[in-house]
Amino acid sequence: MSWVLLSLLSALLLGFYDAAKKVSVKQNVVPLVLLVSVSFGALLYTPLVIWSWLSIESIPWSSFRVQPMSSRWHGLVIAKSMLVGASWTFAFFALKRLPLSIAAPIRASSPFWTIAIATLLMGERPSGLQWTGMAIVMFGFWRFTLVGREEGIHFHRDFGVGLMIVATLLGALSSIYDKWLLQIEQIPPVALQSWFSIYLVPVMVPAALWWYRSWRVAGRAIEQVAGKTPTDKALGPEPSASDGASSVPSDSPSKFSPSGFQWRWSILLISPLLITADWFYFVALANPTAMVSVVSVLRRCSVVIALAFGARALSEANYWAKARCVGIFLLGVAVIALPDVLGESSQ
Repeated sequence: MSWVLLSLLSALLLGFYDAAKKVSVKQNVVPLVLLVSVSFGALLYTPLVIWSWLSIESIPWSSFRVQPMSSRWHGLVIAKSMLVGASWTFAFFALKRLPLSIAAPIRASSPFWTIAIATLLMGERPSGLQWTGMAIVMFGFWRFTLVGREEGIHFHRDFGVGLMIVATLLGALSSIYDKWLLQIEQIPPVALQSWFSIYLVPVMVPAALWWYRSWRVAGRAIEQVAGKTPTDKALGPEPSASDGASSVPSDSPSKFSPSGFQWRWSILLISPLLITADWFYFVALANPTAMVSVVSVLRRCSVVIALAFGARALSEANYWAKARCVGIFLLGVAVIALPDVLGESSQ
């Protein structure tokens, strides 16, 4: 199967992955959502790792055999987990603050940074036609910034936008690192993905514990302010929100949920969607002819799914203006893929 087709299949799944993330983090506790979702992903891979360790030859499909890894490879995968964990944390917090139809296109700008890094550090040389396509993609992204202003989102000073840009930069570095791990170190894709998923769990634990502890402290403080005893009431009437008293936000801790965490079934969809999307991505990137700059751009077709879901399911505004921007974006993607379709050299 062509690495271009594999990249587009990965993009389709990434679009649904973005939708599942948005539903999961809306008015929810980001570190706990991350921990639950990555833990579920690790559970999906752990049986495969154990099976491969006990009897790797009994696995009928060679592409699902988790080959033994050296301590060096394990260290490199741990580093990838830490890099991706940081990127996801910034991205999930940004997604909680921003409309999905704005956040997804910002994330889609990662190919620009990937191209810059790949060209400077890895000697990649996209063709003139591919550079043209990438320029079109960046123009579409710029158009998104104008649409964002109509919704009160000023890209140069919005905190959520800043978080997503940091996440995007870290994601671009991760794409470069992926190519190095797969093509230079030659770590088998399934081994990389399985151990990466497992190592993500301890990476996410500290932030989740910190957040849980902070919410417990905040919960006790709220209870002390809001939970008046008869003796307390003798001191005067209970203050109202208009008097400047602390009010409890919709996602604040309660006696039933001290952490403020809200369970949603969409959380369990995050890891399976990402695992499948990444499997297509890793197999595509393991192809020696695949260029990480082009693969990264093709994967950003996921913005189409995010736009449609944001407009229809979440009733986000400016659907047609955003759709026109996505049209520009897809034109750029088509131009980028054209050399491969025509059988031209991608190097």
